[in-house]
Amino acid sequence: MRAETPAQVIELFTEAMRTGDLEGALSLYEPEAAFAPEPGTTLNGRTAIRAALERFAALEPKIDGEITKTIEADGIALVVNRWSLAGTAPDGAPVAMQGVSADVMRRQPDGAWKILVDDPWGGAA
Repeated sequence: MRAETPAQVIELFTEAMRTGDLEGALSLYEPEAAFAPEPGTTLNGRTAIRAALERFAALEPKIDGEITKTIEADGIALVVNRWSLAGTAPDGAPVAMQGVSADVMRRQPDGAWKILVDDPWGGAA
């Protein structure tokens, strides 16, 4: 997957998770990216991020989002996204989550954008 803009990274990630394309979603991260799977927890690197995304993908999530802000400077961008997720836990129970993400993207040498820092909780403690 190739994102041409910082906002498109979020759009492509959302679509990949909706369709269960874990590899596509993971390809949007830089190799040493940081990810906050829950408030107060940070993972680094694609291997750790893969494990966290596998748990999200197991929910068969239906994700909706609205990008509310993008700020870009010198190949770095902050993208703020209001999102909601509905899915099903392994035991069959419904799962509902929502939040406001704060994500930092970096333009790559080839012009594509990738996730450097992914905080779906927007820094909530």
